[in-house]
Amino acid sequence: MILVAPIATLGRTVLAFLAYVGRIALFAVSVVSHLFRPPFYPREFFIAGMQIGWFSLPMVGLTAVFTGGALALQIYSGGSRFNAEAAVPSIVAIGMVRELGPVLGGLMVAARVASSIAAEIGTMKVTEQIDALVTLSTNPLKYLVLPRVLASTLAVPILVAVGDAIGIAGGWIVGVQRLGFNPATYLQNTADFLETWDVVSGLCKGASFGFIVAIMGCYHGMNSSRGAQGVGAATKTAVVMASVLILTTNYLLTEVFFTS
Repeated sequence: MILVAPIATLGRTVLAFLAYVGRIALFAVSVVSHLFRPPFYPREFFIAGMQIGWFSLPMVGLTAVFTGGALALQIYSGGSRFNAEAAVPSIVAIGMVRELGPVLGGLMVAARVASSIAAEIGTMKVTEQIDALVTLSTNPLKYLVLPRVLASTLAVPILVAVGDAIGIAGGWIVGVQRLGFNPATYLQNTADFLETWDVVSGLCKGASFGFIVAIMGCYHGMNSSRGAQGVGAATKTAVVMASVLILTTNYLLTEVFFTS
């Protein structure tokens, strides 16, 4: 019995986790299945796009510019041990567009958007506004979830693209002003070593991360328990799970994109 109890606990935990993943997968499939079915709510889509994309831009931009600058300093410091300081522009550009731009952008959006969506929809559930939508023959998935998921999936790659440019600019500023690089040579090295697939892969990651952020926020909001405590727990879980899934998905997509 002493040995059986921990194994039983582990088994229950694994089964509960698999059931949780299955519920999220079914929820995501249900949302996607409504993509081409009327009615459509363009106003809700536009509002969600503004909240997710435009209002997240300052945070993503600040994160990117300081990340690009810090990356340039770190690469220069490490490369100086091997007389490889000239590699700073190319590594900053590749690192930003492949990894740091999509991942940090996704995590910043997860912290801001997943929590906001979960709190908003969770509050609507607590105050029975979702029940009112059903009473009015309005599908909550079509009206509340799908516009947010679609807007996030489309907006996050744009944020990633802008963040990549700002991050490379941050590396350029540090490289020129702090490390003594020639401005034209820095930009030329960046353009020479940066390939189209590097940028495209980062944008694909951004779309995947945007989908994950919106799905996690909507799922936990729709399934939050009653009361303020339930809404708070749903908000916290949405951000944590979105962040974990972003990091996991990033590794899987990197394996697919860059492992021959």
